[in-house]
Amino acid sequence: MTEGMSLRERKKLQTRHRLLTAATELFAERGFDKVSVAEIAEAAEVSKMTVFNYFAGKEDLVLAPMEEHIGDVARVVRDRAPGESAAAAVRRQFLAAIEARDPSVGLSDAPVVLGLRRLIQETPALLIRAHAFSMRSFDLLAEVLVEEGEEPSIARIAAAQLIATRNALISANQMRLLAGEPADAVAPDAVALAERGFDLLDKGLGDFATRS
Repeated sequence: MTEGMSLRERKKLQTRHRLLTAATELFAERGFDKVSVAEIAEAAEVSKMTVFNYFAGKEDLVLAPMEEHIGDVARVVRDRAPGESAAAAVRRQFLAAIEARDPSVGLSDAPVVLGLRRLIQETPALLIRAHAFSMRSFDLLAEVLVEEGEEPSIARIAAAQLIATRNALISANQMRLLAGEPADAVAPDAVALAERGFDLLDKGLGDFATRS
């Protein structure tokens, strides 16, 4: 992950990870609402200002990693090759993310990732923002399809199906990991489930938005 990074970039990544780890541990011990930014800074052995240099606020300490992936689906559809449908592009990216054990598809069992996922599920304010991220992903995907000439209403119907399929698959992966199963044990089933899910989707969207 740090290959090709400068020393400065590696140090910034290490600081970010240290902040996430400290925040996750404190939130798990005492609950999200009872932990202050100052306490997170102290636990990570940095200044309070350093925390704000990396994250806009306490919620962002939890949700920033998820927010980074809001545009993933829109991007993979926009960048798909000629002859590839939108559904095929989303399937391809999802399966590749499973292979990489990517947190964005719910298949990372790193303790800090699992801690953040559990915290989001247990904190209503965080769940609301996480849902807003999903809706933004949907909007971005629909915008790409409209840009390619699709009727807006049809673009939103298609985008809703693609995003909903991904979300259901991610949720299934997360549930198993949060129950204690290791990512490597879940991965084969995650691939099989993804294939089945996208096969079902293909019955309705198989040729939709195939690039000419």
